[in-house]
Amino acid sequence: MSKLNAMEKLLDGVDVEWKALSDITTLRRGRVMSKSYLVENGGVYPVYSSQTANNGEIGKIDTFDFDGEFISWTTDGANAGTVFYRTGKFSITNVCGLITINNEATLIYKFLFYWLSIEAQKHVYSGMGNPKLMSHQVEKIPVPIPCPDNPQKSLKIQTVIVHILDAFTELTTELTTELTARRKQYYYYRDQLLSFEEGDVEWKTLVELADNLDSMRKPIKSGLREPGEIPYYGASGIVDYVKDYIFDGDFLLISEDGANLLARNTPIAFSISGKNWVNNHAHVLRFKTYAERKFVEYYLNSIDLTPYISGTAQPKLNKKNLERINIPNPSPEEKERTVAILDKFDALTNSINGGLPREIKLRQKQYEYYRNLLFSFPKPELEA
Repeated sequence: MSKLNAMEKLLDGVDVEWKALSDITTLRRGRVMSKSYLVENGGVYPVYSSQTANNGEIGKIDTFDFDGEFISWTTDGANAGTVFYRTGKFSITNVCGLITINNEATLIYKFLFYWLSIEAQKHVYSGMGNPKLMSHQVEKIPVPIPCPDNPQKSLKIQTVIVHILDAFTELTTELTTELTARRKQYYYYRDQLLSFEEGDVEWKTLVELADNLDSMRKPIKSGLREPGEIPYYGASGIVDYVKDYIFDGDFLLISEDGANLLARNTPIAFSISGKNWVNNHAHVLRFKTYAERKFVEYYLNSIDLTPYISGTAQPKLNKKNLERINIPNPSPEEKERTVAILDKFDALTNSINGGLPREIKLRQKQYEYYRNLLFSFPKPELEA
């Protein structure tokens, strides 16, 4: 029997009762904890806040407010509505909410967690530019309780659903851990391959290595862009698709302005090919060979460009500063060797079309498909 048929059989003919979250759980909020408080009371017990990075942890203190099994959610900001399954001893800040199940003989925490990971985002209020999911909104979220008149069967169904989704989650976690390890390895070898002493190789500026085509760029306001299939590039990649193009060929784009210049959340130098349009937020450089272009791309993404960036509120890498960046210029053969090695590492660790990133993306889609299928309980009919 296939996994799909087994799940369909599991849910076949199951009665479901929908209850508001407030009817089956207790909701509460965390407390205010400043950065100085975290420093002054440092310890081993995690503190979770509204961020999603690092599993929501912002620090550790020497005491804890909660001990056991819970679900937390973020109440404010860009990550509002994100839910976490929590266990052990921990605390939460005032921009977190905590959910405690009233009767664990009828509802499993992981079952509720997986359901809320679908449903909570639908209840986020985004008014006034500050997304929020407060307790009075969370308490109204409907929760499906399978076989409400048969708690034993209900828990069995919930347990099977949790085991299936846990298996998908575990696989994705293993792949993500492997990807993190490979990326560390990639960065190590990249830095080794691109480390040159002043006297080891010839050094040149970008104006000596490439043709700057910035004068050909042209921004188009969003409301005036004619839709099409040509990529329209900005500081960190494609921002739209338009009907016409300015450039045709292989080029290196380098972010000219934007917070990403300092944050480096995405590469600030990236190659493009074919027909495209580039606005005035990215420099456009043309090189003679593939190896020269990719070598400079890898090098710029590996070094600290802070000395060349002006402004903090609106960071900018202007043309004058860009063209004075010194670039190592080894022999063409050495460039080709270095680029060939880094291309292989990059495909394995960063390419969304291959390697681990693609595998993780596919597994995440598979997880979401089965999660939605497993929670496809019949919704209650709306009262007239």
